Parts: sequence; structure tokens; C-alpha cells
Amino acid sequence: MTDRHVEAYRESYREEASELLAELEHSLLELEERPDDAELVGRVFRALHTIKGSGAMFGFDAIAAFTHQVETVFDGVRTGRIAATPALVGATLAARDHIQALLRVPQSETGGLASHGDRVLERLRQALPEGADPQPPEGAAPQLPDPAAPSSPVPANPPAGEPGSYRIHFEPQSDILLTGTNPLLLLNELRGLGDFSLVAHVSRIPELDGFDAERCYTSWDAVLTTGAGENAIRDVFIFVEDRAALSIARIDGADRPDPLRLGEILVQAGAVSADRVEAAVLEQKHMAALRAGQRTAEAVASLRVPAAKLDGLVNIVGELVTVQARLSGYALASGDSEVTFISEEVERLTELLRETSMSLRMLPVGETFNRFRRLVRDLSAELGKRAELATSGDDTQLDKTVIEQLSDPLVHLIRNAVDHGIETPERRAALGKPAVARIFLSASHAGAFVLIRVSDDGAGLDRDAIRARAIERGLLRPDAVPTEQQIDALILAPGFSTASRVSEVSGRGVGMDVVQRNLDAMRGSLSVASTPGQGTVVTLKIPLTLAIIDGLLVEAGDARFVVPLSHVSGCMELSRGGSKAGRQSLIGVRGDLVPYIPLRERFGIPGDPPPIEQAIIAETHDGQYGFVVDRVIGDHHTVIKKLGRLFRDIDEVSGATILGDGSVALILDVERLAAAAIREQALHA
Repeated sequence: MTDRHVEAYRESYREEASELLAELEHSLLELEERPDDAELVGRVFRALHTIKGSGAMFGFDAIAAFTHQVETVFDGVRTGRIAATPALVGATLAARDHIQALLRVPQSETGGLASHGDRVLERLRQALPEGADPQPPEGAAPQLPDPAAPSSPVPANPPAGEPGSYRIHFEPQSDILLTGTNPLLLLNELRGLGDFSLVAHVSRIPELDGFDAERCYTSWDAVLTTGAGENAIRDVFIFVEDRAALSIARIDGADRPDPLRLGEILVQAGAVSADRVEAAVLEQKHMAALRAGQRTAEAVASLRVPAAKLDGLVNIVGELVTVQARLSGYALASGDSEVTFISEEVERLTELLRETSMSLRMLPVGETFNRFRRLVRDLSAELGKRAELATSGDDTQLDKTVIEQLSDPLVHLIRNAVDHGIETPERRAALGKPAVARIFLSASHAGAFVLIRVSDDGAGLDRDAIRARAIERGLLRPDAVPTEQQIDALILAPGFSTASRVSEVSGRGVGMDVVQRNLDAMRGSLSVASTPGQGTVVTLKIPLTLAIIDGLLVEAGDARFVVPLSHVSGCMELSRGGSKAGRQSLIGVRGDLVPYIPLRERFGIPGDPPPIEQAIIAETHDGQYGFVVDRVIGDHHTVIKKLGRLFRDIDEVSGATILGDGSVALILDVERLAAAAIREQALHA
């Protein structure tokens, strides 16, 4: 095997080990709740065993040696010699973190983490119940499981009709063709028994000058899922068994097909030849497809693509959208029907490509949500509280970039919920609440946005304390009478905190304002709702994607702007001299008076407006708001470009886009425009 192949498999190991570590953490957290669940113990042990075995095979010696120590302990748990206590689970979680650290550093630098690994192992030994011995009894054979084997015994030949998966290796003798046997007919007969995946090994085929057309140089590995049973498989080869090397092995439990990972198969095989790896990958894909319920004759192939390549693709599509807009403008101006037809076809294909490329970046939020179970566990233990995390909407999808930026705000919100929101078990008992508090994390679609809610069943916001601290810091006048919503919004002020002391968890006032800044960067919004004694709900409203949006292109004087279409609820004509309430201009919309902002005045655009202007009615967090422009040009696929550092203090514009004629249009942040207008109105009230 070449160095290139070795490095490729090492990279596969890193990716697989990362997935296994995430699965290990999830299984350990569940095991803490259900310590007698043998299936969970088996999952933990198999994950550790695979990480260790694959690590040793690909030269990750530090990981293999450390994981072996942890695996030995869980072998004792698996065989019933050691109890899965909360202390043991906590120590194993720390070991999992150390394995993750070893995986991230170059192999030549793992020695720098040796002392930390020793401390983790010492903690693991101290967590063992008194008198427990992680080593198996003297003379007992080590109980390393077959990674492909299920937790229950597998019958060698299950009864017909009961579905089972089999690994088949068929290597005919080179002279089998001389007997009139065609191996392809045998393989086609095998295919007819069920879901079938096949790989051919052709490494023995000689060069053309040494090739004999009457000789068979090929062997095959197959994975077959069938209810016909092993005897039916052997019947296919009944007349050629003496002229071929044939092996048939059952690889899953009939009641619980279990997808096999590449590392597990390599450990089981004990070889990394090209043919064996190819067969192992085939088996992995086949079993993964079976687990997903995809009954197909071929294994479902997937391709790992670096995130940077996806980002590059989206950038190219963005440039294509801009060029397509230029082509559409040229076609319209030319009046040539043929050019117009080509332009419309390019527009259709560009739209299809845009939707496809954006869908490639969409990921479910469930994986991000699951990471916070560990945070809730560790933080509640540190603060002497008891809390559990529940989630819903895990399959809701968001752009990869949005998910990455969402992590920090959610960390702060969950930390606040555990630290400030929920009470101690004693206090909850006195109030008649369950001792274990509940933090709920949910996601749901709302048009072009996703709503992320973080709620708890704790004490709710202490509005008296918030008001007192706001007055102390000069954020509120002593004689002011703010509404509950206005008081709740004070927690978003930079540096605001009601904590009486600074701890490792809170008190520095760097929580909610960080959340707000991150949401501003994502063009999102935040709302807080709290009921004293019942809890608090924080809702994040986040756009599905940050790269390309649908917008409404408008014009005011010589300037052009884009209003995100997800905010627009309608357009209407506006004659000069509308209604006013103080300094606020109002327009009637379906029986309601809606405030509006003339963009000419807001941005100091010179010139006189036309006699009849256009009002864009937008939905904002503060209700409906109108934005008055000279003319509405129409829909526009907007490729968002970030503004330079020179414009970093301009809050009311979220970015820019290049139009088809090469000019630039600013993308309006309608939420901030409305909020600024409300603040100015309050100052002059």
C-alpha cells in the first residue's frame, strides 16, 4: 500500500474517530440515566474498541494505548464486574475529551498531553467502585467482541423467510471457464435472492501480452440481504464448490441490522490490503443502506466534500447569478426573441443550480443540539443543580454557516438558563416543582426563517432586580415606568448582569449582548418572554441562509436598495402628505395605521420625490413598518457581499449586492431601521 493510500486511510480514521467520539459521548450520557442498560454498555465498549484497534493499525499509538486502558474498565462493566456509576461515567467522559485532544494534535506532539492523560486515568481508577477489578479473572480469555456481531447470538443458518445479511467471497479457479461455467451467471442468480452489492477484484489480471482469454483472473466479494437463508446461497454454487474458494458468513442479527463502520471492519479483518479494504467499504455501504431502509440493489454511495469546496461552489454560483442578471437586462434591452429565449433558459438553470448548491450546505440542527446535553450535565453538577435537556425539531435544516455561528449564542443562553433560570433542588421542592429542572431546545421553520427557542421551567426573570440594576447603571431613569417587555429587553444591554458576584459561570455581563451581536451578524432577531415562577423563553429568529437571498429591488433617487423578501408583506402607492402622529408619519394599511420611513430622508438622498411614491410594508419584530421609495423595480436574487471595515458602524445596512449593470445596491436591515425609528420617536416624545 502506497504512502498516499496510508494517509488517506489515516484521514478516514480521523473522520470516523470523531463520529465515534460523538456517539460515545451520547451513549455515556444515556448510560448515566440508565446504568443497567446492557445495550448502551455494549455501544460504549464497541466505540472504544474500534477507536483503539483502528488507531493502532494506522499509527495513532498514543490514542490506542490510552483507549486500551479505558476499554479495559468497560470490559469489566460489560461483564458485570464493575457498576456503571455516575462517577465512572463522568471519568469516562473526561477520557473521551482526552482522546479528542489526542486526535486533534499531530502525532509527534502527543507526548505533551501525556501528563494530562495520566491524570484522567487516575480519575478513572478512583471512580471504580470499592473492590472492583477492571482486569478479567486470571486465566480468562479476553472478551473482545466481534464488531460486526450483534449483542445477541446469531444463528448460523436462520430459517427461510427471516431476513439476514451475508458476506460472500467467491474466488473461482483460473480454469473454471474451461468447464463451461460462466461465473457471471452465478452472480446474477445470487442477485435475484435479495438486496445485493458486489465488488470485483481485478488485481490479478495480467498485461495484455500475458493474458489468456480462457482463464479467469477475477474474484468477487458480495454482500447479500435475503430471507432465503444460507442454504439457498450455497445452492447457487453447488456445482462449482470444488472448483472455487467460497466463504459465506452471517454479518448481522436478523432482528437488528447494525451498520458496520470502516474501522470496525478493518479491525475485524486484520488486514489492510487494497482488495480487503474495497470489500470492507462495500459491506459498510450496504449495511448503512439497509439500516436506512433503502432497499436497493446497489450500495448507496456518499462523498465527503471539504466545507471550503462547498463555500467556493456557492461563491461561484453567486457570481453566476450576477452575470445572469446582466444577461437578462441585455436581453430585455435588445428585443431579440432568440436572445430572450436563451436568457430565460439560463435563468432557469441558474435558479436550479442555486437551489441545488444551497441545499448541499443545509444540515440538520440535531447534531448541534445534542452537543449541549453534555453542557447541561456538567454545568448543573458544577452549580449544585439538577437539570436535563430535551429537544425537538432536530431534523430542521439550516445553512452550515448559520449553524456554525449559532453555537456560541446557544451556549450563552443555556448557561444563563442553568445559572440564572432554574432553582436548586431544595428550592424547587419547596415550590412543588420536580427536583430535576427541564431545559427545552426546539427548532421550527417559519417561512424563510428558522425559530430556535430556549426555554426553562425555572424562576423566570427577576424584573425588580433588572430594573434596579438598570437604574444603577444609568440605563433607565428612576422615574421611568417601562413595560415588562422593555424591562426584559434590558438584559441585552452590553455588560449587563444581575449577578451579585463574579464566578466562572456568570457575573461578567458578557452573555446576552454576545448573543445579540451574533444574531446581528446573522441578520437575526431575539425576543424574550418570561413568567415569574414558571420560566423564561428566548426565541431566536434566524434566516435559513446567509449567502443568497430573494429580495425586492427598489430605487430612491439615484440609490438602489434591496429589501429582503422574507420581510415584505405588501406594496402600495403613497401620495404626498400622509397622516402624522407627532413626528411619526403614518399610512393606512388594511384598516390599520402603520408608521413609515421615507428612505430619501433617512439616507439624505438629494432631489425631489415623485408625486406618487411606493411604500414597502415589512414585518419586523416591532410590528409592521413602511419604507417609502421612488420606485419598486422588482424581485432580485441577491448575492450578499459583506461591507468593508469602513462601514462597520453602519447598523441599518446588512450588506451589499452587485446588480446586473455592475452598480451596487445596499441591503437594508429592516429590523434595525424600525428599531432606530422607534428610539428616535421615544427621544422626541
